[in-house]
Amino acid sequence: MTTATKPGETIKAAVIGLGWAGQQHMDAYATLPGVELVAIAGMEDGPRAELGEKYGVTRLYRDWHELVEDGGIDVVSVAVPTFLHAPIAVGALEAGIHVLSEKPIARTAHEAQAMVDAAHTADRVLEVAFNHRRRGDIEALKAAIDAGQIGRPYHARAIWLRRAGIPALGSWFTNREMAGGGPLIDIGVHVLDYALHLFGEPKVTAVSAVTHSELGSRGRGGAAGNKQDVGSAYEVEDLASLLLRLEGGGSIVLETSWAAYRPAGDEFGITLYGTEGGADLRVVDYAPAGELTIFTGEGEATSDVRVAADPGRGHLAVVETFLEHVADQANWSQYDGSRALDRARVIDAAYESARRNAEVVLEPATKGA
Repeated sequence: MTTATKPGETIKAAVIGLGWAGQQHMDAYATLPGVELVAIAGMEDGPRAELGEKYGVTRLYRDWHELVEDGGIDVVSVAVPTFLHAPIAVGALEAGIHVLSEKPIARTAHEAQAMVDAAHTADRVLEVAFNHRRRGDIEALKAAIDAGQIGRPYHARAIWLRRAGIPALGSWFTNREMAGGGPLIDIGVHVLDYALHLFGEPKVTAVSAVTHSELGSRGRGGAAGNKQDVGSAYEVEDLASLLLRLEGGGSIVLETSWAAYRPAGDEFGITLYGTEGGADLRVVDYAPAGELTIFTGEGEATSDVRVAADPGRGHLAVVETFLEHVADQANWSQYDGSRALDRARVIDAAYESARRNAEVVLEPATKGA
Protein backbone atom coordinates (compact mmCIF):
# COMPACT_ATOMS: atom_id res chain seq x y z
CA MET A 1 0.00 0.00 0.00
CA THR A 2 1.26 3.43 -0.90
CA THR A 3 1.19 6.32 1.53
CA ALA A 4 0.44 10.00 1.15
CA THR A 5 3.35 12.10 0.02
CA LYS A 6 4.83 14.66 2.37
CA PRO A 7 5.30 18.32 1.40
CA GLY A 8 8.35 18.69 -0.81
CA GLU A 9 8.50 15.04 -1.84
CA THR A 10 8.27 14.05 -5.50
CA ILE A 11 4.86 12.57 -6.35
CA LYS A 12 5.08 9.18 -8.08
CA ALA A 13 2.49 8.98 -10.88
CA ALA A 14 1.12 6.21 -13.06
CA VAL A 15 -1.23 6.15 -16.05
CA ILE A 16 -3.54 3.28 -16.96
CA GLY A 17 -4.63 3.52 -20.60
CA LEU A 18 -2.52 4.08 -23.72
CA GLY A 19 -4.83 6.06 -26.01
CA TRP A 20 -5.08 9.78 -26.74
CA ALA A 21 -6.49 10.64 -23.31
CA GLY A 22 -3.92 8.58 -21.45
CA GLN A 23 -1.15 10.27 -23.38
CA GLN A 24 -2.47 13.69 -22.36
CA HIS A 25 -2.01 12.64 -18.74
CA MET A 26 1.46 11.25 -19.45
CA ASP A 27 2.46 14.53 -21.09
CA ALA A 28 1.22 16.47 -18.07
CA TYR A 29 3.03 14.32 -15.51
CA ALA A 30 6.19 14.53 -17.61
CA THR A 31 5.90 18.34 -17.83
CA LEU A 32 4.82 19.51 -14.38
CA PRO A 33 7.33 20.00 -11.56
CA GLY A 34 7.25 17.91 -8.42
CA VAL A 35 5.90 14.78 -10.11
CA GLU A 36 7.52 11.80 -11.82
CA LEU A 37 5.80 9.40 -14.20
CA VAL A 38 7.01 5.99 -13.00
CA ALA A 39 4.54 3.41 -14.37
CA ILE A 40 2.28 2.79 -17.37
CA ALA A 41 -0.31 0.07 -17.91
CA GLY A 42 -2.27 -0.95 -20.98
CA MET A 43 -3.27 -3.97 -23.01
CA GLU A 44 -1.51 -3.12 -26.29
CA ASP A 45 2.06 -4.44 -26.22
CA GLY A 46 3.54 -2.27 -28.98
CA PRO A 47 2.15 1.11 -27.86
CA ARG A 48 3.00 0.31 -24.23
CA ALA A 49 6.64 -0.29 -25.11
CA GLU A 50 6.79 2.79 -27.32
CA LEU A 51 5.32 5.03 -24.64
CA GLY A 52 7.64 3.56 -22.02
CA GLU A 53 10.60 4.48 -24.19
CA LYS A 54 9.21 7.95 -24.96
CA TYR A 55 8.73 8.86 -21.30
CA GLY A 56 11.64 6.90 -19.86
CA VAL A 57 9.34 4.60 -17.87
CA THR A 58 10.53 1.08 -17.10
CA ARG A 59 7.59 -0.12 -15.01
CA LEU A 60 5.30 -1.31 -17.81
CA TYR A 61 2.26 -3.51 -17.14
CA ARG A 62 -0.34 -5.27 -19.21
CA ASP A 63 -2.56 -5.84 -16.15
CA TRP A 64 -3.49 -2.81 -14.04
CA HIS A 65 -3.87 -5.05 -10.97
CA GLU A 66 -0.12 -5.71 -11.00
CA LEU A 67 0.65 -1.98 -11.22
CA VAL A 68 -1.48 -1.30 -8.13
CA GLU A 69 -0.20 -4.32 -6.21
CA ASP A 70 3.47 -3.46 -6.81
CA GLY A 71 2.97 -0.18 -4.93
CA GLY A 72 5.23 2.84 -4.98
CA ILE A 73 2.50 4.92 -6.64
CA ASP A 74 0.96 8.08 -5.15
CA VAL A 75 -1.40 9.10 -7.96
CA VAL A 76 -2.88 7.32 -10.96
CA SER A 77 -4.76 8.51 -14.01
CA VAL A 78 -7.42 6.14 -15.35
CA ALA A 79 -7.94 6.57 -19.10
CA VAL A 80 -9.58 3.33 -20.23
CA PRO A 81 -13.01 2.28 -21.58
CA THR A 82 -15.83 3.45 -19.33
CA PHE A 83 -16.78 0.03 -17.95
CA LEU A 84 -13.33 -0.19 -16.33
CA HIS A 85 -13.40 3.19 -14.58
CA ALA A 86 -15.14 2.03 -11.41
CA PRO A 87 -13.22 -1.22 -10.77
CA ILE A 88 -9.82 0.38 -11.41
CA ALA A 89 -10.59 3.53 -9.42
CA VAL A 90 -11.96 1.60 -6.46
CA GLY A 91 -9.01 -0.80 -6.51
CA ALA A 92 -6.51 2.04 -6.61
CA LEU A 93 -8.26 4.02 -3.87
CA GLU A 94 -8.38 0.96 -1.64
CA ALA A 95 -4.61 0.68 -2.16
CA GLY A 96 -4.19 4.25 -0.93
CA ILE A 97 -3.64 5.85 -4.35
CA HIS A 98 -5.21 9.17 -5.36
CA VAL A 99 -7.23 8.81 -8.59
CA LEU A 100 -7.83 11.08 -11.57
CA SER A 101 -10.32 9.41 -13.90
CA GLU A 102 -11.23 10.34 -17.44
CA LYS A 103 -14.83 11.31 -18.08
CA PRO A 104 -17.48 10.08 -17.63
CA ILE A 105 -16.88 9.06 -14.04
CA ALA A 106 -18.60 5.73 -14.69
CA ARG A 107 -21.39 4.05 -16.64
CA THR A 108 -24.00 4.78 -13.99
CA ALA A 109 -24.53 6.86 -10.88
CA HIS A 110 -24.49 3.62 -8.86
CA GLU A 111 -20.92 2.90 -10.00
CA ALA A 112 -19.98 6.54 -9.48
CA GLN A 113 -21.31 6.43 -5.92
CA ALA A 114 -19.14 3.39 -5.21
CA MET A 115 -16.10 5.39 -6.38
CA VAL A 116 -17.00 8.38 -4.20
CA ASP A 117 -17.57 6.09 -1.21
CA ALA A 118 -14.19 4.43 -1.79
CA ALA A 119 -12.48 7.83 -1.83
CA HIS A 120 -14.01 8.71 1.53
CA THR A 121 -13.18 5.35 3.07
CA ALA A 122 -9.57 5.53 1.89
CA ASP A 123 -9.26 9.29 2.62
CA ARG A 124 -7.87 9.89 -0.84
CA VAL A 125 -8.59 12.34 -3.68
CA LEU A 126 -10.90 11.31 -6.52
CA GLU A 127 -11.34 13.67 -9.45
CA VAL A 128 -12.62 13.44 -13.02
CA ALA A 129 -11.00 15.11 -16.04
CA PHE A 130 -13.47 17.65 -17.39
CA ASN A 131 -10.88 19.32 -19.60
CA HIS A 132 -13.31 21.34 -21.72
CA ARG A 133 -14.11 23.69 -18.85
CA ARG A 134 -10.39 24.48 -18.88
CA ARG A 135 -10.49 25.74 -22.47
CA GLY A 136 -9.53 29.39 -22.75
CA ASP A 137 -12.84 30.35 -24.40
CA ILE A 138 -14.92 28.66 -21.69
CA GLU A 139 -12.79 30.35 -19.02
CA ALA A 140 -13.22 33.73 -20.77
CA LEU A 141 -16.98 33.26 -20.87
CA LYS A 142 -17.06 32.27 -17.20
CA ALA A 143 -15.06 35.38 -16.32
CA ALA A 144 -17.54 37.55 -18.24
CA ILE A 145 -20.48 35.96 -16.41
CA ASP A 146 -18.78 36.31 -13.02
CA ALA A 147 -18.11 39.99 -13.82
CA GLY A 148 -21.85 40.52 -14.31
CA GLN A 149 -21.66 41.28 -18.03
CA ILE A 150 -24.82 39.32 -18.86
CA GLY A 151 -26.54 39.53 -15.48
CA ARG A 152 -28.08 36.30 -14.21
CA PRO A 153 -28.09 33.47 -16.78
CA TYR A 154 -31.56 31.95 -16.94
CA HIS A 155 -31.57 29.82 -20.10
CA ALA A 156 -29.04 28.19 -22.41
CA ARG A 157 -28.75 25.95 -25.44
CA ALA A 158 -25.62 23.84 -25.21
CA ILE A 159 -24.45 21.49 -27.95
CA TRP A 160 -21.87 19.06 -29.22
CA LEU A 161 -22.89 17.81 -32.65
CA ARG A 162 -21.13 15.62 -35.20
CA ARG A 163 -22.00 14.77 -38.79
CA ALA A 164 -20.24 11.37 -38.84
CA GLY A 165 -18.40 10.91 -35.59
CA ILE A 166 -19.37 7.56 -34.09
CA PRO A 167 -15.96 6.64 -32.58
CA ALA A 168 -15.99 3.28 -34.37
CA LEU A 169 -18.83 1.01 -35.35
CA GLY A 170 -18.50 -2.34 -33.59
CA SER A 171 -16.21 -0.97 -30.86
CA TRP A 172 -16.81 -0.81 -27.12
CA PHE A 173 -18.18 2.70 -27.67
CA THR A 174 -21.27 1.26 -29.36
CA ASN A 175 -21.84 -1.49 -26.78
CA ARG A 176 -24.34 -0.40 -24.12
CA GLU A 177 -22.94 -2.63 -21.40
CA MET A 178 -19.37 -1.44 -21.91
CA ALA A 179 -19.99 2.26 -22.63
CA GLY A 180 -23.17 2.98 -20.68
CA GLY A 181 -24.64 4.88 -23.63
CA GLY A 182 -23.78 6.82 -26.76
CA PRO A 183 -22.95 10.48 -27.41
CA LEU A 184 -24.80 11.71 -24.33
CA ILE A 185 -22.48 9.93 -21.89
CA ASP A 186 -19.41 10.27 -24.15
CA ILE A 187 -19.27 13.87 -25.40
CA GLY A 188 -22.54 15.16 -23.92
CA VAL A 189 -21.12 14.86 -20.42
CA HIS A 190 -18.60 17.58 -21.37
CA VAL A 191 -21.47 19.81 -22.50
CA LEU A 192 -23.40 19.12 -19.30
CA ASP A 193 -20.32 19.93 -17.25
CA TYR A 194 -19.41 23.22 -18.90
CA ALA A 195 -23.04 24.38 -19.02
CA LEU A 196 -23.60 23.81 -15.30
CA HIS A 197 -20.17 25.31 -14.57
CA LEU A 198 -21.09 28.49 -16.46
CA PHE A 199 -24.43 28.69 -14.60
CA GLY A 200 -22.61 28.52 -11.25
CA GLU A 201 -23.35 24.87 -10.40
CA PRO A 202 -27.11 24.93 -9.79
CA LYS A 203 -28.72 21.60 -8.98
CA VAL A 204 -30.67 19.92 -11.77
CA THR A 205 -34.17 19.25 -10.45
CA ALA A 206 -35.75 17.49 -13.45
CA VAL A 207 -34.84 16.09 -16.85
CA SER A 208 -36.95 15.48 -19.94
CA ALA A 209 -35.08 13.68 -22.70
CA VAL A 210 -35.42 11.93 -26.02
CA THR A 211 -32.85 9.72 -27.72
CA HIS A 212 -32.66 8.50 -31.31
CA SER A 213 -30.73 5.69 -32.99
CA GLU A 214 -31.35 6.17 -36.69
CA LEU A 215 -27.96 6.12 -38.39
CA GLY A 216 -25.50 4.03 -36.38
CA SER A 217 -27.96 1.15 -36.29
CA ARG A 218 -27.82 1.13 -40.12
CA GLY A 219 -24.05 1.27 -40.25
CA ARG A 220 -23.90 4.98 -41.05
CA GLY A 221 -21.94 7.75 -39.34
CA GLY A 222 -18.85 5.82 -38.28
CA ALA A 223 -15.60 7.72 -37.95
CA ALA A 224 -12.44 6.46 -39.61
CA GLY A 225 -10.49 3.77 -37.80
CA ASN A 226 -11.60 0.91 -35.60
CA LYS A 227 -10.82 1.53 -31.95
CA GLN A 228 -10.86 -1.64 -29.86
CA ASP A 229 -13.32 -3.56 -32.02
CA VAL A 230 -15.38 -5.95 -29.92
CA GLY A 231 -17.77 -7.00 -32.67
CA SER A 232 -20.68 -5.21 -31.00
CA ALA A 233 -23.95 -4.39 -32.65
CA TYR A 234 -24.93 -0.71 -32.50
CA GLU A 235 -26.75 -0.64 -29.14
CA VAL A 236 -26.72 3.05 -28.16
CA GLU A 237 -28.24 6.35 -29.30
CA ASP A 238 -26.66 8.49 -31.98
CA LEU A 239 -28.53 11.67 -30.94
CA ALA A 240 -29.93 12.90 -27.63
CA SER A 241 -31.86 16.05 -26.71
CA LEU A 242 -32.51 17.12 -23.11
CA LEU A 243 -34.38 19.82 -21.25
CA LEU A 244 -32.90 20.39 -17.79
CA ARG A 245 -34.85 22.27 -15.13
CA LEU A 246 -32.56 23.97 -12.64
CA GLU A 247 -32.91 24.93 -9.02
CA GLY A 248 -33.95 28.58 -8.94
CA GLY A 249 -35.92 28.43 -12.18
CA GLY A 250 -33.18 28.32 -14.83
CA SER A 251 -33.17 25.92 -17.76
CA ILE A 252 -30.76 24.33 -20.22
CA VAL A 253 -31.47 22.61 -23.53
CA LEU A 254 -28.67 20.17 -24.30
CA GLU A 255 -28.26 18.46 -27.65
CA THR A 256 -25.56 16.04 -28.67
CA SER A 257 -24.98 13.70 -31.59
CA TRP A 258 -22.39 11.32 -32.94
CA ALA A 259 -24.11 11.18 -36.32
CA ALA A 260 -26.72 13.43 -37.94
CA TYR A 261 -27.33 14.99 -41.34
CA ARG A 262 -25.93 18.45 -40.61
CA PRO A 263 -22.83 20.44 -41.65
CA ALA A 264 -19.70 18.31 -41.75
CA GLY A 265 -17.33 18.05 -38.82
CA ASP A 266 -17.69 18.70 -35.11
CA GLU A 267 -19.33 21.71 -33.49
CA PHE A 268 -19.71 22.41 -29.81
CA GLY A 269 -20.55 25.46 -27.75
CA ILE A 270 -23.28 27.27 -25.85
CA THR A 271 -25.73 30.14 -26.25
CA LEU A 272 -26.59 31.83 -22.95
CA TYR A 273 -29.47 34.20 -22.18
CA GLY A 274 -29.10 36.47 -19.15
CA THR A 275 -31.06 39.24 -17.48
CA GLU A 276 -28.65 41.95 -18.69
CA GLY A 277 -27.19 40.38 -21.82
CA GLY A 278 -26.29 37.15 -23.53
CA ALA A 279 -23.40 35.20 -24.95
CA ASP A 280 -22.63 32.80 -27.75
CA LEU A 281 -19.63 30.48 -28.06
CA ARG A 282 -19.05 28.31 -31.11
CA VAL A 283 -16.13 25.94 -31.63
CA VAL A 284 -15.82 24.18 -34.98
CA ASP A 285 -13.63 21.14 -35.56
CA TYR A 286 -11.72 21.46 -32.28
CA ALA A 287 -10.38 24.94 -33.00
CA PRO A 288 -7.98 25.94 -30.19
CA ALA A 289 -10.17 28.99 -29.51
CA GLY A 290 -13.78 29.41 -30.57
CA GLU A 291 -15.81 32.45 -31.58
CA LEU A 292 -17.11 34.10 -28.42
CA THR A 293 -19.53 37.04 -28.49
CA ILE A 294 -21.07 38.91 -25.56
CA PHE A 295 -24.41 40.59 -26.35
CA THR A 296 -25.41 43.67 -24.34
CA GLY A 297 -27.33 46.91 -24.84
CA GLU A 298 -30.94 48.12 -24.72
CA GLY A 299 -33.34 46.95 -27.40
CA GLU A 300 -31.99 47.79 -30.85
CA ALA A 301 -29.07 49.73 -29.35
CA THR A 302 -26.58 46.92 -29.18
CA SER A 303 -23.16 46.85 -27.59
CA ASP A 304 -21.99 43.45 -28.75
CA VAL A 305 -18.37 42.50 -28.21
CA ARG A 306 -16.26 39.77 -29.76
CA VAL A 307 -13.97 38.33 -27.08
CA ALA A 308 -10.54 36.95 -27.95
CA ALA A 309 -9.53 33.95 -25.87
CA ASP A 310 -6.34 31.97 -25.64
CA PRO A 311 -6.43 28.20 -26.20
CA GLY A 312 -6.33 27.33 -22.51
CA ARG A 313 -4.34 24.47 -21.02
CA GLY A 314 -6.79 21.58 -21.16
CA HIS A 315 -5.53 18.36 -19.60
CA LEU A 316 -2.37 20.05 -18.35
CA ALA A 317 -4.51 22.34 -16.17
CA VAL A 318 -6.69 19.41 -15.05
CA VAL A 319 -3.67 17.38 -13.92
CA GLU A 320 -2.05 20.42 -12.31
CA THR A 321 -5.18 21.11 -10.24
CA PHE A 322 -5.43 17.43 -9.29
CA LEU A 323 -1.86 17.50 -7.99
CA GLU A 324 -2.56 20.70 -6.06
CA HIS A 325 -5.49 18.97 -4.39
CA VAL A 326 -3.35 15.95 -3.57
CA ALA A 327 -0.92 18.33 -1.88
CA ASP A 328 -3.78 19.85 0.13
CA GLN A 329 -3.98 16.96 2.60
CA ALA A 330 -6.17 18.78 5.13
CA ASN A 331 -8.98 19.01 2.56
CA TRP A 332 -8.86 15.68 0.75
CA SER A 333 -12.46 14.92 1.71
CA GLN A 334 -13.60 17.88 -0.41
CA TYR A 335 -12.09 16.40 -3.57
CA ASP A 336 -14.19 13.27 -3.67
CA GLY A 337 -15.73 13.13 -7.16
CA SER A 338 -19.14 14.34 -6.03
CA ARG A 339 -19.51 16.82 -8.87
CA ALA A 340 -18.89 14.08 -11.44
CA LEU A 341 -21.37 11.91 -9.53
CA ASP A 342 -23.94 14.70 -9.94
CA ARG A 343 -23.32 14.62 -13.71
CA ALA A 344 -23.83 10.85 -13.70
CA ARG A 345 -27.15 11.24 -11.88
CA VAL A 346 -28.37 13.66 -14.53
CA ILE A 347 -27.33 11.33 -17.35
CA ASP A 348 -29.03 8.39 -15.64
CA ALA A 349 -32.19 10.48 -15.34
CA ALA A 350 -31.98 11.47 -19.02
CA TYR A 351 -31.77 7.87 -20.20
CA GLU A 352 -34.61 6.93 -17.85
CA SER A 353 -36.70 9.83 -19.17
CA ALA A 354 -36.12 8.70 -22.76
CA ARG A 355 -37.11 5.12 -21.87
CA ARG A 356 -40.27 6.23 -20.02
CA ASN A 357 -41.17 9.04 -22.43
CA ALA A 358 -41.72 11.26 -19.40
CA GLU A 359 -39.94 13.83 -17.28
CA VAL A 360 -37.83 12.45 -14.44
CA VAL A 361 -37.49 14.39 -11.19
CA LEU A 362 -34.12 14.08 -9.49
CA GLU A 363 -34.08 13.44 -5.77
CA PRO A 364 -31.77 15.74 -3.78
CA ALA A 365 -28.22 14.38 -3.59
CA THR A 366 -27.04 13.21 -0.21
CA LYS A 367 -23.73 15.06 -0.62
CA GLY A 368 -22.72 17.97 -2.87
CA ALA A 369 -19.38 18.58 -4.49
